Amino acid sequence: MGVSSFLKNLFGSAKETTNELIEHAETAIEETKVAAQPYVDKAEAFVEETVDKIKETATPHVEKAEAFVEETVNKIKETTAPHIDKAEAFIDDSVAKAKEAAAPYIEKAESLIEDAKTKGAEALNNLTDNKKTDEGDSDTPKI
Repeated sequence: MGVSSFLKNLFGSAKETTNELIEHAETAIEETKVAAQPYVDKAEAFVEETVDKIKETATPHVEKAEAFVEETVNKIKETTAPHIDKAEAFIDDSVAKAKEAAAPYIEKAESLIEDAKTKGAEALNNLTDNKKTDEGDSDTPKI
């Protein structure tokens, strides 16, 4: 029995010691939070001031960059406009010349197609007429 009461005292006192340590740790954490709060507030204020200063410093540079980009785009438009106009005129000219050069060949091809149609129709008519006359001639032996 002595051993069991020894163990109860031993573990009981360990439990009490652990609870005391936990309470001291919680107290220390609370005290640290309270003590650190002014530093956290100062850090937040410093960050806000720094962001404001960065915005103030960067704003003129951003505005200058925007103006530069806008000027550059306008210059590019002015510079390329004549070249684009020349390219369009060149393309229109080339298309017109190509049509003009191809016109005789197109007309000749159309004429050949019409001739072929006419001759084909005549040949079909001749074949049809020959077939009709062959069918109408019963005395002529068919080969």
